[in-house]
Amino acid sequence: MEVTKTLAQFVVESRYDAIPDRVRHEARRSVLNWLGCAIGASRHEGIDIALAALGEFSGPAQATVLGRGDRVDIMHAALLNGISSHMFDFDDTHLKTVIHPSGPVASALLALAEYRPMSGADFLHAFILGVEVECRIGNAVYPSHYDVGWHITGTAGVFGAAAAVGRVLKLNAQQMTWALGIAATQSSGLREMFGTMCKPFHPGRAAQNGMTAAFLASKNFTSSERGIEAPRGFANVLATARNYDEITGNLGQTWEVALNTYKPFACGIVIHPIIDGCVQLRNEHKLKAAEIAGIALKVHPLVLELTGKKTPQVGLEGKFSVYHSAAVAIIHGEGGEDVYSDTCVRDPEVITLRDKVSAAVDKSVHEDAAHIEIKLKDGRTLTKHVEHAIGSLARPMSDADLEAKFRKFAKGILASGETDALLKLCWSLDKLKDAGEIARASVPAG
Repeated sequence: MEVTKTLAQFVVESRYDAIPDRVRHEARRSVLNWLGCAIGASRHEGIDIALAALGEFSGPAQATVLGRGDRVDIMHAALLNGISSHMFDFDDTHLKTVIHPSGPVASALLALAEYRPMSGADFLHAFILGVEVECRIGNAVYPSHYDVGWHITGTAGVFGAAAAVGRVLKLNAQQMTWALGIAATQSSGLREMFGTMCKPFHPGRAAQNGMTAAFLASKNFTSSERGIEAPRGFANVLATARNYDEITGNLGQTWEVALNTYKPFACGIVIHPIIDGCVQLRNEHKLKAAEIAGIALKVHPLVLELTGKKTPQVGLEGKFSVYHSAAVAIIHGEGGEDVYSDTCVRDPEVITLRDKVSAAVDKSVHEDAAHIEIKLKDGRTLTKHVEHAIGSLARPMSDADLEAKFRKFAKGILASGETDALLKLCWSLDKLKDAGEIARASVPAG
């Protein structure tokens, strides 16, 4: 089975006019959401640190660090914008694999667009193909690949970035096959890093490494032609089970970007049902933390595996604590970035309620579902079953929801008029003559 060659041939031969309008629209939504996340985190301490550490080694000022005035070479722009887009853990999620698909692909493409001008249609086409490649490869090895400890956004994302950039560079089928092989040998990212700055580093490095793979292949730098499926290739070395039909089946007939979802809460996706349900109970019963004797959660096994931190010490750890998330949902009625700050994680009121939260695994509970039981000090018991969390495919965020999320991110960074203009560019992306205009418009005046 020539999995890598088949996938490469598909990327090279794809026609934009064969992609349905609904798929193109979902891709525009994905880019808009990704851009808002990257701008929103552009002043985060982690981006300051990365720039301070790497800025002096950057080459020519070729591309924009989104939301800032800094310009670096395209390789560093891909890295930094990929980090920024995932720093808040507020970006998109392909629920079948828990890949955050836009970060690796869009970060590489937009950096390239400032150096090698491309139309918005070419950008969107390459983006759709990049997401298709990374998610199909993720589908083939999930969940065993994830279960052994790989962060699939980094490991699969590098393929998406390579395919997207390779498409814009007009690689032929042989070169695209090499690009995927070069991506395969750079595939990395460990789940051990969750709760630290290294988690957002993964999509950034995937963007940078994928771009590297495409440029090397464009000059006929060779690799194995079976980088995905060979006995010592990606799927066999990094996973204990695999299904290659997930990669090659129905190519061009189904589109993975159409399955993308967007986060209403700034934390691990598996916690979203808990936040959703706790906010509902808070609002329905006007709950106060002081009234609560205990909160009991029943969750999918992955919830405690990924977000079982009982006593987070910093905001990034709070994003991986179902206990913290339940507490702040009751106290603050939300799950935005503010409740995952260092200050909020250490708030005595939050800690007191967090210590009253218990969580138990129930294998009958779906990944985007949860059971919540709150016992009050007056003897009452309140319950809520969330069948599908807000933001899931069953309860998707609307275009208006995504715009509101974008505006919240941009507030304090861009002026209102600048935000309006940038949103307009995103919605009309495939009509733009120069996709790089989006990056330049993300920099605040002055």
